[in-house]
Amino acid sequence: MNKNALHYQNISELASRIRTGELSPVELTEHCLARIVSLDGNLNAYRLVCNQRALDEARAAEKALRAGKDLGMLHGIPYAAKDLFDVKGLATAAGSSLLDNNIAAQDAEAIQKLTQAGMILLGKTHTVQFAFSGVGINHDHGTPHNPWSQTHHLPGGSSSGSGVAVAAGMVPMALGTDTGGSVRVPASLCGTVGLKTTVGRISRAGVYPLSWTLDSVGMLTRSVEDAALVYQCMQGTDLNDEITLGLASQDVLKELKDGARGLRLAFAETVFWEDVHPEVEKAVRECGKVFKELGAQVSSIEFPQAYEALQLNPGAVFIAAEGYTLNKKWLEEHFDELDPVVAHRMIKGKYVTAGEYLQNTYASKRLRAKVANTLKGIDALLVPTTPIPAQPVDEVDTTMENYLTQNAFYLRNTCIGNILNMCGLSIPCGFTKKGFPIGLLIYGKPFQENVVLRAGYAFQQVTDWHTQTPDLSWAIND
Repeated sequence: MNKNALHYQNISELASRIRTGELSPVELTEHCLARIVSLDGNLNAYRLVCNQRALDEARAAEKALRAGKDLGMLHGIPYAAKDLFDVKGLATAAGSSLLDNNIAAQDAEAIQKLTQAGMILLGKTHTVQFAFSGVGINHDHGTPHNPWSQTHHLPGGSSSGSGVAVAAGMVPMALGTDTGGSVRVPASLCGTVGLKTTVGRISRAGVYPLSWTLDSVGMLTRSVEDAALVYQCMQGTDLNDEITLGLASQDVLKELKDGARGLRLAFAETVFWEDVHPEVEKAVRECGKVFKELGAQVSSIEFPQAYEALQLNPGAVFIAAEGYTLNKKWLEEHFDELDPVVAHRMIKGKYVTAGEYLQNTYASKRLRAKVANTLKGIDALLVPTTPIPAQPVDEVDTTMENYLTQNAFYLRNTCIGNILNMCGLSIPCGFTKKGFPIGLLIYGKPFQENVVLRAGYAFQQVTDWHTQTPDLSWAIND
């Protein structure tokens, strides 16, 4: 068996090989750990790697499978978790050295579900401090390196390490969170699939919070099918996260492979396309032709609610208000020890009045109702995930003003979906002439992950953008 073939195989492919006996969970885990050793010194995707735990879990998975106890497609598959997820006995640092000793007493609900499914935790990936940035820069723990260039380019954030780890073939799947684009932006810039779920679909219990209103749990994978498999496992109610209560789980696998025929898709015009890089616009527009050939109805609609959503959260100040409340101790007592950009942005939340906050909350709910009316005849929207591809870190991280401007630009298209509580799937749809990935964002109505996954899966059956891999010869540490 050619072990190199494991680098970029999908979960479904790996699961099949495990069940034929061609591959064992231990062998796969050892291979992933070796790849981390080989590459992560230069890519800096991982905050920590738990070698012994991973090998113990792999041996347990292998023993169970040999005994005929098959827990499903995820059994024996390695994964990584963004360093916001509590893992018992490990620190949840949330991108800050101040929390390096914040040892979790128990696993987050998301981690528990993946453990119950037989998955194997390799380690925890880097994040932007307190998950509050879309470009992926961390001035404290360091910024992961986008694998598509030897020159240090933006990985996207805040699930920066997760995007890099999956894109570089160090792990088949990595957990992320998304409050304004933190799953979809790194997916777009690193050339992976990224699913942003509707708030309430997956429990956030045991996940370091940024915004109790907008935080959602998602995942980065190599294929849409992989994202569907993980989502299917993780969704469900949890008494420890009341936002999940009363929501029935959905079987996204049942209709995943039904194709795009009959789906009503529309390019959402207006703000999503302003100042978009020409190569990005061309690649995303070409996706319409693909979907038409697959039998979908593809149109264009005006979507004025996108502008309104942006106006409701200028500079993410209302996210900052919740973030300040949650991180008040660090901002008030350790301000000068924090990442200066994160601290500068989040401290603004201190000055949001109760009246402003409540008015914003009320306006958001009314806007979501308007969106439901606008999208009555539409199943999903098509837009660029990010307006521009990855830029060099040293061209963005120059002055605070430039950083903030670029950060807002990268998050513009994605944060709209958070304000409107839409679900969203970012999938690779092309590359720039310089070789950087381009992402298509398929926006679905709230709680219609089944629709965006179905559309994304159909797209990937007739395209190969998601199968492209970066040349990492420069990153190998012999």
